[in-house]
Amino acid sequence: MESVKPIETPISPSTRLIVDDGSPSAEEKSYWGMMGSLLYLTASKPDIAFSVGLWARFQSNLKETHLKDVRWILRYLKYTSDLALWYPRGHNFDLIGYADADYAGFLHNENNTLGTAHFLGPCLLSWATKKQHSVAMSTAEVEYVAATSCCAQLLWTRQLLKVFCVDTRCIPICCDNTSAINIVKNPCQRKKAKHTVIRHHF
Repeated sequence: MESVKPIETPISPSTRLIVDDGSPSAEEKSYWGMMGSLLYLTASKPDIAFSVGLWARFQSNLKETHLKDVRWILRYLKYTSDLALWYPRGHNFDLIGYADADYAGFLHNENNTLGTAHFLGPCLLSWATKKQHSVAMSTAEVEYVAATSCCAQLLWTRQLLKVFCVDTRCIPICCDNTSAINIVKNPCQRKKAKHTVIRHHF
């Protein structure tokens, strides 16, 4: 892979996750070796965690297209060999969360997906992207579940900061869906979306 052309994204935007697309089976030993190395690397390269997690699911029915997409991740690693997270000192300790969601956006089985990011001052503190396991019937409900998941992580982070004598009083959560914001503000509307938060208690 040393002579391949580097690319800027860990996964192709046009990639569709299909278990069996009709392509020939790939050589498993090589794939397992690459996936094992990539899974180990996610500890220090969190930007590839999502794409590596996706392709790790296809080890039982490996196809040539899956192997091609794993090589795509390796090309991305070549492009980002100098990329790192920067944590400067001397800044504020304002805690802020960002939440977003995609309704039926997981192409493999059309699950809802959510993404959250949490910042302490200008520094990225934690992040997550995962499938939602609760039932949602609209984009607003999906965004609402993402906001509750973000809130749960922020509350845990606030408790942790108290151990280090850092007081964070008002913690904003940024959400780009007006309907989800209205559900949070109005307890009456929240009752109508009760089924969306069965597994998101905080």
